[in-house]
Amino acid sequence: MKLIDIGEVSRQAGIPASALRYYEEIGLISSVARHGLRRQFEPDVLLQLALISMGKAAGFSLEDISAMFGPGGKPDLPRKDLHDRADELDRHIAELTALRDTLRHVADCPAPSHMECPTFRRLVDLAGKRRQKRIKPGLQTLG
Repeated sequence: MKLIDIGEVSRQAGIPASALRYYEEIGLISSVARHGLRRQFEPDVLLQLALISMGKAAGFSLEDISAMFGPGGKPDLPRKDLHDRADELDRHIAELTALRDTLRHVADCPAPSHMECPTFRRLVDLAGKRRQKRIKPGLQTLG
């Protein structure tokens, strides 16, 4: 099996070598040899790095991601956690979609003032109600 030098792993994965060293330090990936001072990795590390990047993009912490790898760095993905995260992303997408639609309406609204536009007022009221639902009783937030 041909090993891959840390520089090549960095180039192929699009991740700085410093991040690869950190990932190795915290146990997310592991090098299998050294060529001089340069770490060498098995080709499977590229799949691990792709999964780490996907996990980070989905909002998982490095600690969460680390727990998703079983012995030997093989993925052992907790399906319930993945469903929960997907549900959270769905909620976030719905909020962003509503915000996008509001911005487009404001940009295209023919009313002389946005505050005179009943659709805009309704959208602002809905956004405020959604925000209140997310704030737990007894908790205060800034602005």
